[in-house]
Amino acid sequence: MKTYTYYPGCSIKGTAKSYEASLLQVFEALELKLEELPDWNCCGATFYMSVDETTSFVLSSRNLALAETLGRDIVTPCSACYLTLLKTKDYIQKYPAIREKVDAALTAANLTYSGSVRVRHPLEVLYNDVGLEAIRNRTRLPLRAFKVAPYYGCQIVRPFQEFDDATYPETMDHLFHVLGAEVIDYPVKTRCCGGSLTGTIADVGLRLNYILLKEALERGANCIATVCPLCQFNLEVYQQKIIKRHKELAEIPILYFTQLLGLAFGIEAKDLGLKQHIVSAQELVQSLHHVQPTV
Repeated sequence: MKTYTYYPGCSIKGTAKSYEASLLQVFEALELKLEELPDWNCCGATFYMSVDETTSFVLSSRNLALAETLGRDIVTPCSACYLTLLKTKDYIQKYPAIREKVDAALTAANLTYSGSVRVRHPLEVLYNDVGLEAIRNRTRLPLRAFKVAPYYGCQIVRPFQEFDDATYPETMDHLFHVLGAEVIDYPVKTRCCGGSLTGTIADVGLRLNYILLKEALERGANCIATVCPLCQFNLEVYQQKIIKRHKELAEIPILYFTQLLGLAFGIEAKDLGLKQHIVSAQELVQSLHHVQPTV
């Protein structure tokens, strides 16, 4: 069983608990172990970056330094955490002034960081370390009734193009194909969901989410799959408000990509956190019972 250092981040332990539940279930089913990073702290994400970038780098580098002592890749499911950890690693290597400040802060905490730890997203781990064929072989209930719009958001492929195309990524698309789902051609798959704008400049944030929902529905999707807790939150929590403004829209489940994997593997919906969602995916889940399992 291969082991990875697991950095959950704050959202995964709060509003995105269903993401963590499904992630842990899927990794266990594939005989991969996620060992949570001891004493981890906030990655320093958006607000720190906009208010005090140095503080953000210090917070993020502490997690990297702790992970480095364990000698394994660090895996984080949150797009913001993934981007912040990658950015911190990159800036420390490129800019001596930032490196000096970070080193001073780490030294005060009796830590050091050399830059050796590799930052990875679960999507990339599943695609490259496990592989499509192994995932196909693990599939027990093909997702034949699922018409999935794969939504990547704007952070896991930009600006650090680590494992997929920056404008039209397809890693998730390929995974869903081997699970038996119909993958919808979704040209807005990397457009921004508005991030925190839904809570600050609501009209702008809602408009951005409306575009994503409208495109998925017009192209025949019956669910949207995402890799990001904030994207999932925005598209689901504000969905009713958007529908009231735009009567042509209908409800559509917003699922984590790990939940689709878990369902295809035959894991119970309750163990994947599906009951925690506001927009129900019950009809799609029930469709699995009418699909002939693979041998």
